Amino acid sequence: MQTILGAGGAIGNDLAKELKTYTSSIRLVSRNPKKVNDSDELFSADLTDPQQIDAAVAGSEVVYLVVGLEYNIKVWRRDWPPLMRNVVNACKKHGAKLVFFDNIYMYDINHIGHLAEETPISPPSKKGMVRAQLVNIIMDEVKAGRLTALIARAADFYGPGITTSVLQEMVLKNFKQGKKANWFASVDKKHSFTYTPDAAKATAILGNTPDAFNQVWHMPTATPPWTGRQFIEAFAREMGVQPRYMVVGKFMLRILGLFIPIMKEFVEMIYQYDRDYVFDSSKFEQRFNFKPTSYEEGVKAVVAADTE
Repeated sequence: MQTILGAGGAIGNDLAKELKTYTSSIRLVSRNPKKVNDSDELFSADLTDPQQIDAAVAGSEVVYLVVGLEYNIKVWRRDWPPLMRNVVNACKKHGAKLVFFDNIYMYDINHIGHLAEETPISPPSKKGMVRAQLVNIIMDEVKAGRLTALIARAADFYGPGITTSVLQEMVLKNFKQGKKANWFASVDKKHSFTYTPDAAKATAILGNTPDAFNQVWHMPTATPPWTGRQFIEAFAREMGVQPRYMVVGKFMLRILGLFIPIMKEFVEMIYQYDRDYVFDSSKFEQRFNFKPTSYEEGVKAVVAADTE
């Protein structure tokens, strides 16, 4: 049994499809799980409840934690650490391996121009501090020999049908509504984005590769990264619109946050857009001979999926 905690989200659906290559015994866990494959087992659970987590993990060989909590620092501080401890405890109790799908928020701001698995952890934001705490919870158990786990880390992501991608919200959605695209800080800085179908395929590969555990892996991500301007122009070409855009700085984000609460959450993260943000996935690509989807192909697929 391979179990997805947080099924149905940005990675969960594609991951369920990819796991069919390795097993016909897949359990999808969320509040309201829906089948991806005909043979999927559906398990409804509130993942803030330790007893429900324990029951969801029971009988699993590999557990994939791909939960996306509300993008709010209060929610993250309240819910993420106990959720992670409960998942780790359940995996230890039931002898399951853990695959945690992570982001890059915990990395040192001074290394954002080249992010690799060995980049120092020194979070520059409140959200990054929470993510660093989660990594420590996992790796402390791994180092003590009490847990078999790996961390699959992605850059900001985009992909067909995704509703939680900043790129798609800022550019695709605005163009669809006849508005200018938005971009944070500067359109001339490079910014890596991980394509979600690639990330899901890579996560399934890692979860089914015994010697991939007890380490960190960066998900396959196209290089060289594009600038914000290049992304805006590519979406505009595919959608047949003018590549008009507006740059949103920290001051404007604070103002918008008075009316749109989630915008306040991006203020501390704007450092990821005011300098080059380059994600290195060469470790995974070389180990598994994997070529990431190009940005040209990715943008075409995202626009095509949105018009279906």
